[in-house]
This record gives sequence, structure tokens and C-alpha cells, in this order.
Amino acid sequence: MKKRLLSLDVLRGITVAGMILVNNGFEEGFAALQHSAWNGLTPCDLVFPSFLFIVGFSTWLSLSKVQFQPTPAVLRKVVRRTVLIFAIGLFINWFALAMDGRPTDFAHLRYWAVLQRIAVCYLLTSLFALYVDHRHTLKVIVGLLVAYAVVLLAFDGYSTDATRNIAGRIDLWLFGADHLYRHSPIDPEGLLGTMGATAHMLTGFLCMSFISQTDDIRRKVYRLLMAGGFMMLLGFLLHHCGMPVNKTVWSPSFVMATCGICSTGLALLIYLIDIRGEGRKTWWMTVFLIFGVNPLFLYVFSECLAVVGWSTGINEGLYAAMRAAIAVPSLASLYYALTFVTIVGLVGWLLYWRKIYIKI
Repeated sequence: MKKRLLSLDVLRGITVAGMILVNNGFEEGFAALQHSAWNGLTPCDLVFPSFLFIVGFSTWLSLSKVQFQPTPAVLRKVVRRTVLIFAIGLFINWFALAMDGRPTDFAHLRYWAVLQRIAVCYLLTSLFALYVDHRHTLKVIVGLLVAYAVVLLAFDGYSTDATRNIAGRIDLWLFGADHLYRHSPIDPEGLLGTMGATAHMLTGFLCMSFISQTDDIRRKVYRLLMAGGFMMLLGFLLHHCGMPVNKTVWSPSFVMATCGICSTGLALLIYLIDIRGEGRKTWWMTVFLIFGVNPLFLYVFSECLAVVGWSTGINEGLYAAMRAAIAVPSLASLYYALTFVTIVGLVGWLLYWRKIYIKI
């Protein structure tokens, strides 16, 4: 793209702010701000997949600047970013143990989480972009999703019993229960789900490639709407044909449905911001740009802040005060989460105001 789309940065900011919002509510919150218990889709379930989709977009933009040539410098950058993102994810998991008074309890350190999944998918997508002819992108996505669907259907991939579910069995065998997420039937960022998540990021990569073929911004919108509509339709058809939409499993239907929604959402933002708004910043765009220009730092800061809050009892005290003032529990949970987002946003605003952009 010759001109950077402001809408992409705004969407990234919406996604990061959304991730912080849904991660910091209480169980009494609105159902829309909670993940589906198993099969199904809530607005909360759209946040992480939207970020993966955007990383696919950004990977195309970044590597296109070097003509997708796997030079030693480019490979070093890809590997360095992968290792750093994965290590930061591990640090967050360790920090939670440390604040719980168990800094050396590595026997219970969770290996996987959001950043670790992003790191692995980014590495695989980047290697594909550098070494494989991009004409095969769609074939690779379809191949990954079909292979993953077969594995899930053949080996109880939708079972809520971790000892029967193929994803749960693999994680238990390779890592052991003490290194996995304990609050769902299987680890939602486990190893096998990386197949679906990588196809997800490659779909974002493909959509960016698709719209880069034209300089007409309106055609970009049409292409994203066309692709988004097709993927949503396919995702929900699969859902009703024996392959439910499931975020924890990161099922093929979940990939298609959420990529379709994100593609459609980006198309609408391009129309509103880059076409109708002619790329001019408004106050609401600036709010999300604050989150969009320093996404990794603000996400990590929010996670560490939440860990400190839970370990010191500050979170419970703040929520109790809001609960005493607000009669409706779901509203109290929402106000608490919005307060948390605002605190992180103020830090982001300071960085944005000083033009400090923390990248790796």
C-alpha cells in the first residue's frame, strides 16, 4: 500500500482496548463481556482473533518492505521478535507466581498464553511469507483447516474431557497438567490449536495481499466486504454442520466466522475513516490510536498491573467500592473494567503525547 490506512491503527487500538476490557471484569459482568463456556460466540470471543488477524495484516506490510526476501537481517529480526514476544508471555506467567509468593515454583509455570500463541503464529506466518510462493496462500490455509478439522472430528476434539480431547491429551502428554491453564476443559492457547490460529493469521495475511492488488481505496473496501461475507457464511455453515464455533479449540468454523467479522469490520472502518473522513483524526480515533501505536507495551502493562492488583487485594477493594455504589452487579463489573482500561489508557496517552513508540 502506498498510503498507510489510519483505520488499521484504529482497529488495532480497538482490539487492544477490548482485550484489556474483557480481561479485567468480574464474573458478575455482562454475558457479552465473558467468553463462551464452550461452543458459541460472544463479542468477548472476537477480541483475540481480531488481533491475530491484524498481526497477519501487519506481517504482510512489514515484509513487503523488504520484498519478502529472507536475508540474514530479516530472519534475525523475525527470530528476535518471536523470542522476545514468547519470553514476555512467559514473564507475565512467572510474574503472577512471583506476586503469589512463589517466584521459584517453576513446576507450576504455565508455558502457554496469548503472547506465546502470537509469537508462534507470527514465526510460522513470517517463514511462510519469506519462503513460499504467495500464490499458494489460500491452498495452505485450506489445507491447515481441513487437516485440523479431520483431527478434531476423528479424535474427540470437541470433548470437554481433557483426557479424551486430542488437544488436551497432547498438552497433558507434552507439558503436564501443572503447566497448563486450569480454568477451562483444555488450555485455550495449547499446542494443537496453533494449527487453527496459524491459519487465522495467514488469513489476515491473505486479505492484506488481496487488497494490496488495487490502489483504489473503494475497491479495497469491496474486496474486504466480499471476503468477510464469504468467510462469515462459511464459518456459520460449518457451525451447523457438525463443527461448532469454539474459541477454546480455535475450531475451523471459529477461524472463518471471526476472520469474516474482522474483515467486515475493517472494511467499515476504512470507509468511515479513510474514505468518508478522508483520513482526518477525530477525538474518538485518537482514543484508540493511543492503544494502537503501543499495543504490546500496553497489553503487557495491563497484565502486570492486574497481577499486582489481585495479589495486593486492590482489585477486590476497588470492585467492592463500586459494588457498594452501583446496585446492578453487571454494571459495577463494567465500570470497574472501564476504570482499568482508563488507567492503562492514561499511560498510553503519555507515551502518545511524547511520541514514544515502544517496538520490538
